[in-house]
Amino acid sequence: MGKLTARTIAERALEIGDAEGLDAVTIRRLATDLGVTPMALYWHYKNKELLLIGMADHLIGGFAPKPADERPWQAQLRDLTEGLIRTLRTHPCAKSVIEQIDPVTVPNFLAVWDRALGLARTAGFGVEESCLITKYLLQSAIAIADAPVHFQGTGRSGEEIDQVVRGKRAGLQSLPAERYPHLVEMAGPVTSGTSPELYDTFGVDLVLSGIEALAARG
Repeated sequence: MGKLTARTIAERALEIGDAEGLDAVTIRRLATDLGVTPMALYWHYKNKELLLIGMADHLIGGFAPKPADERPWQAQLRDLTEGLIRTLRTHPCAKSVIEQIDPVTVPNFLAVWDRALGLARTAGFGVEESCLITKYLLQSAIAIADAPVHFQGTGRSGEEIDQVVRGKRAGLQSLPAERYPHLVEMAGPVTSGTSPELYDTFGVDLVLSGIEALAARG
């Protein structure tokens, strides 16, 4: 293989995390896969905590926030949110990685966050409100990106996933209808979900509509 780089290591770590989960991502496993000694990896990442930060920076690095332009802040904020969701969606382990690191330590995450803060200020929100809005917005983007891929990277076959879904649906349908009428009625869509396109569009609309409504209050 060519020269070992931090990028190469992070890419392989994400591949393992996507396929087998983060517990399978170890310095020894990476060294074996990359055909090097563990010491060679320590030059780039001294421990797993730093490796996770590198993984987070690499996966978010696939999304570069657009610079400010003349469009309304709503359109720019939508682009930012949807772009982040698309980027995170490429890696099923993304949510798990981000949950285990401090976002402040990830340069590419800081770039996205700073852009969101600027747009919130453009919308007329104060400093504290902008901080809260961007935290909720970024957390929502991470959750939206993760939801349709819950079963990816678990090693389950399509038939096994179908069995899990059928079991959950049957469990809800067997609930007492007089106590949980709506769960029984909607057991199918609750367990099977909706198309990723509708899920994403509705989720982003829901979050951004709330921000727009707050901005309109002045």
